[in-house]
Order: sequence, then C-alpha cells, then structure tokens
Amino acid sequence: MRVHKLTFAALAVAAGFSLTACQNGDDGAAQSSPSSAASASVPSSPSGGAPASAGTGAGTAKPSAGTSSDGKGAAGGTGPADSGTSGTCKTGELTITAMDSTIGGDTGGTVAVTLKNHGNRDCTLPGYAGVDLKTASGALSAQRTGEKAEPSTLKKGASVSFGVTYPLNTSGGSGVRITGMVVTPPGERQSVTLAWPGAATLPVTEGSGSPVKVGPIGSAGQGG
Repeated sequence: MRVHKLTFAALAVAAGFSLTACQNGDDGAAQSSPSSAASASVPSSPSGGAPASAGTGAGTAKPSAGTSSDGKGAAGGTGPADSGTSGTCKTGELTITAMDSTIGGDTGGTVAVTLKNHGNRDCTLPGYAGVDLKTASGALSAQRTGEKAEPSTLKKGASVSFGVTYPLNTSGGSGVRITGMVVTPPGERQSVTLAWPGAATLPVTEGSGSPVKVGPIGSAGQGG
C-alpha cells in the first residue's frame, strides 16, 4: 500500500519540536512492547544542566538521573525534607509510570501515565502535564484535549493518572516509529523520559495539528 511521504510540517512538529513543559501549572527512551510499563523518578535537586522550558526551541529533554533505560521498575528518588506542607508537586517527589491502556475494539490507542507521590507531604497537581513523544523523525508534542482541568491534591503515597491518546496505524505502511515519551508534571520545568508502552508507530497524517492528545490530571484510572 502506498505510504504518503512523511510531512511533519503537516503534523505541526517542525514548528512545535519544543517540549511542552507546563507554564503556570498547565503543561507537562527506548521503545517497548505494548504490554510493558515504563517508570522513572528523579531526585528533587538534580545535578547537570537546566531542563528545557516551555516555548523554547529545545527539541529534546535532558533525561533525569532516575530514568529507567528499559522502562521497567522505578528508580529511587528523594522528596523534600519538609513534611505536611502543601504546594505544587515537584518532579523529584513523583514516581512517574506509563502503561498501555488500549481496550480491544478501540479506534485509537491510549497510554495511561500515573504520578505517585513518594514525597513527605501532600502536594497539588494543577491541571495538565506536558507530554512529548520522541519519534524517529523528531519530537511530537501532544495537544490538550480541552477538558476542564481542576487542581487536585495528591496525598502522600497516593497516585493519580491521566491519559494520552493517539491514532493507531492501520494503513499497512511503516508509519512513524515512536522511540520514547517525555513527561513534565503540571507546574514543573523538569521532565522525565520514559519508554513508550503503546503501539510502535503512528500513521502518517497529512492534516494539521498533532494527532496525539493529552487529558487533564485525573482523566484516566486512579490507584492508591
């Protein structure tokens, strides 16, 4: 079957390779099989260069010290010394995992990203996280679904999830290979890189905008 020439300008990637790290509490690598899960956590005071901020021309994220290269298991991170203090959840206080949540018969794919508070205090997640897919042709930023995003309090030891949806490649062509996913918690500038647990490729699309969507915090199943 003929595969259209890949045109990431049509996917708005050429102009949108930057990470969608959250601004004012909104936005927030290896390939894995659909059944696998990916996880990572990072220290609260990481060393190294500063993370890319939203709206910059940076097309890649600096992997955190706690990133798991094979996407399995959570690397140990440390939360802040203070306890019982409310405020925005810091990347270093969160263990971030991802798993395939596509249901048989669905017309599109779904990945659930879970944020678990392993810090010493309750904290707040204000709305949308930032999500960027790493592909063989460059970074692809997920767009918000537009659902209302309410700040939510994440209790110490509790978890909350949000969904990332994408079109399944049923064209018969090779499509666009996904090599990883970068997640930035709401209100944060530091990101973590996870293995991608969903389908291996995206279909080549000639329409405008990103075919990948991210829902607000709480838009997927939640665990404790």
